[in-house]
Amino acid sequence: MSASFHNADKPTHRRVMLVGFLFCTAFVAVSFFARPQPTTDHVLLKADKLTRTAGQPVTAN
Repeated sequence: MSASFHNADKPTHRRVMLVGFLFCTAFVAVSFFARPQPTTDHVLLKADKLTRTAGQPVTAN
């Protein structure tokens, strides 16, 4: 009988799942910190701008 993942015992299955989860977590962390971080604060400046709300009437002319 050939060995396969389907007939592995429970601790082996947990170990494989844990290693896969750690690799996925490491990949997400490296991907997040490897991308260039924004040096400007356009998001904060945009929040300070005045915007028209839905309750204000629209002028015809």
